[in-house]
Amino acid sequence: MSFRIVIPARYASTRLPGKPLLPIAGRPMIEHVWRRAQATGAIEVLIATDDVRIQAAASAFGATVIMTSPDHLSGTDRLAEVAQQQGWLADSVIVNVQGDEPLLPAANVDQVAALLQADPEAAMATLMTPITDERDFQDSNIVKVVSDRFGRALYFSRAPIPWPRDGRGADAEVLGWRHIGLYAYRAGALANVAALAPTPLETTERLEQLRVLENGLKITIAAAQEAPGPGVDTPEDLARVAQLLGR
Repeated sequence: MSFRIVIPARYASTRLPGKPLLPIAGRPMIEHVWRRAQATGAIEVLIATDDVRIQAAASAFGATVIMTSPDHLSGTDRLAEVAQQQGWLADSVIVNVQGDEPLLPAANVDQVAALLQADPEAAMATLMTPITDERDFQDSNIVKVVSDRFGRALYFSRAPIPWPRDGRGADAEVLGWRHIGLYAYRAGALANVAALAPTPLETTERLEQLRVLENGLKITIAAAQEAPGPGVDTPEDLARVAQLLGR
């Protein structure tokens, strides 16, 4: 199995400006993500940014940095530019590792790449993990996903889905499934997705993966081999991750 990793990183963030450079346990957050990526089976790990501050910080800890356009509206668009710049073949597998997942298990990255390679009909692959806590199920910062019996995603939402109309679901232990923001694409499919216009559901939910589903493309999904730690979207998340990493 051969795949590459691209970590999109932008400085602007509504809730946490400069998020990739925020210090956690003495290192910028983006370095923690990069080190996780380095522990996978990827043949190459790149950081893609449009900000010279991120470029300088990443270069200082030894990462390869690709400068991209400041006009991208999503990580997918930034990823597509990198694939085009690098001249990767259409069947090259690229994993998009979010720059705010400093506790992402390396095994999950290898898993999502293998998942895509096993499904030639899918435009992309991703992972999920069970939600057993009611607060997480109700939290709009935690994206939920529902899938079919064949391992294909049906819908992603910030709302609690599926909603148990009668007060309980089919599984008393699992309230729903949390989507893990980890994606694998083939370079050709990535270019096609990036060329599509934003869609109504994508705009409403602020979830770019809905663009894929709204255009009738397939997303293969599976339960993650390892439960990931929390991502960083809020100051509270940052404090929790810092505690887990020993500040």
